[in-house]
Amino acid sequence: MLAHLGLALHYGLTILLSAFLLFQVQPIIAKMILPWFGGSASVWTACMLFFQMLLLLGYLYSHFVVRLLSARQQSLLHIALLAVSLLLLPISPSADWRPSGGEDPTPRILALLTVTIGLPYFVLSTTGPLIQAWFAREKPGAVPYRLFALSNFGSLLALLAYPVLVEPNLPTRWQSAWWSALFAVFALLCGVLAWRGRHGGPAVEGATQAATVVAPTAALRLRWIALAACPSILLVADTSFLTANIAPIPLLWVLPLGLYLLSFIFCFERRGWYRRGLFLPLLALGLGAMAYLPTLGVSALPIYLAMGINLAAFFVACMVCHGELARLHPHPSQLTGYFLMIAIGGALGGLFVGVFAPYVFSGNFELSIGLVLTALVVAWVVMEGQDFAGGRWRVPAWVGAGAVVLGIAYVSVAEHLDDLNGARVTVRNFYGTLRVLDGGEGLDARRSLMHGQIVHGRQFQAPERQDWPTAYYSQDSGVGRALLAKASMAAGGPLRVGVIGVGIGTLLTYGRPGDSFRLYEIDPLVMQLAHSEFTFLSRSKAATEIVIADARLALEREPAQQFDVLVVDAFSGDAVPIHLLTREAFASYFRHLKPQGVLAVHVTNRFLDLKQVVKAAADHFGWQARMVSTAPDGERLVYRSDWVLVSAAPQFLAQPLLAEAVAIDTNPGFRLWSDDYSSVLAVLK
Repeated sequence: MLAHLGLALHYGLTILLSAFLLFQVQPIIAKMILPWFGGSASVWTACMLFFQMLLLLGYLYSHFVVRLLSARQQSLLHIALLAVSLLLLPISPSADWRPSGGEDPTPRILALLTVTIGLPYFVLSTTGPLIQAWFAREKPGAVPYRLFALSNFGSLLALLAYPVLVEPNLPTRWQSAWWSALFAVFALLCGVLAWRGRHGGPAVEGATQAATVVAPTAALRLRWIALAACPSILLVADTSFLTANIAPIPLLWVLPLGLYLLSFIFCFERRGWYRRGLFLPLLALGLGAMAYLPTLGVSALPIYLAMGINLAAFFVACMVCHGELARLHPHPSQLTGYFLMIAIGGALGGLFVGVFAPYVFSGNFELSIGLVLTALVVAWVVMEGQDFAGGRWRVPAWVGAGAVVLGIAYVSVAEHLDDLNGARVTVRNFYGTLRVLDGGEGLDARRSLMHGQIVHGRQFQAPERQDWPTAYYSQDSGVGRALLAKASMAAGGPLRVGVIGVGIGTLLTYGRPGDSFRLYEIDPLVMQLAHSEFTFLSRSKAATEIVIADARLALEREPAQQFDVLVVDAFSGDAVPIHLLTREAFASYFRHLKPQGVLAVHVTNRFLDLKQVVKAAADHFGWQARMVSTAPDGERLVYRSDWVLVSAAPQFLAQPLLAEAVAIDTNPGFRLWSDDYSSVLAVLK
């Protein structure tokens, strides 16, 4: 009895640890390379593509190894892979992979990840299906699918542990060290299981019984793929919707992903929590709610109520899809093929949202597509497997399912048509969807550039008001006061100004003849719309230079620009580009400033207290930091704003325009951010 319990614990601990490490290494390695490649969407897309494809290759390996190799061959091959992967530890990307120019980083990122983490990640990705197959071979009659639930529990632990425990307390070099140590423990556990099973028989409940098992049909395999793809699409698309349209809260992505993993745990646990009679009606209501929420205005419901409805509906959708997957699980002899189909479905869903949609769609249509597709797939799976007594209820059931699908499709299509008709321009790329909206009449007529809830800028349309600085850039704002004060100190002489994060170019209203503005913008569509839909750039009296690139990478490559003022304005949303707030980034900023120069950092954010980050960096380099906060003025389209002005020149900070600037209290417990350490959790309000 104790031997059986020990064996079960050994299998359970191995698969738990592998899933934990699989989810931990993704943010660790991404954080290591982010300062090298910048915050462009192509960096994250490349990482996502790499991890999804390697996971799929791991499942392919497990499937064919179990199918084609003997137990001894499986054991020796997998032990060899484990041993070779240990030689690649600790994970530490070589600085030789740093890009030297502005080329597309995707091939270099994929090569870097392959060399640095490829084999260890591949080995981890094989563990789930392979360990379950070995368990089924060694413990005939046991339920291997419980190990799948345990695997997802390990993933959930890793998901919660990284932002709460790992990132706030360990620099990346120590994250790499402890991850590598845990991987060595995993390799030992997995190697012992592989060696133990080298004399085993087929990974089924006996060869005779396996011969009687009917192989899954193509239709069944397609159901597995479809049921796995739908939650994968909803996961990425709904996370994007939540952060862009309900609340741009940092770390909000943890909630949908946590619910996604939790549904796997519930559905594949032995007793099973999924019940059709309860969850199918909830699914119809939930999909309808998710389709209807986007039709409401941002403030129609309290933020947390809207989030609660959305996340509850998302969880129900995951429970139904994963519950139906669990109901359709095959005999253990078909286990690896089953998990391979699930991996294919998950990869297809992720690629559809992360790679296909940004290229093909002009708006965010993938959530609506995911909702309709989920309704169709669930209706197909449930109806095909339903035994209608006498066939009397078959037609009404199909009619009811069709009505739900058509209702969701109607609400979604109507909402998208309304969005497209209400926007002057809608364009999209990897950085997100941008909309140009017109509003107001007469002197109050205005044009806005929006990314979800984030306002990139607003401009009055009346000719006499077109040059008014609006939004976060009024003359009373911190950046406005800094530019005016520096102009006063220059006594009519020209200023050289750098701007990171251009928006619609509002700051160019401060440009005078002889001034020079150098603009850094990572999203080419932002610059395109700033030129075609707004007039700040064309009407500016200053000379302008435009650099389309990640600002930090561009500044690192450029000679000292000798800026009088350098404006950093990239932190209003949920996805804060941390690599622009580290010690190394501030060192680059100060290198490009004149000795009497000023760094103006925009820290307006509903959810993050970024002034402490700037204050810590200023203290580290011996510069002074002052905070300027501005009240809103609706008549002038001016928003509340918070700016931190950093300078080493006492005469600048003594200017009358900065009389209202206040010192920032030092937080003795706050740790300076660097490329090796940062924690969003530490600055949550």
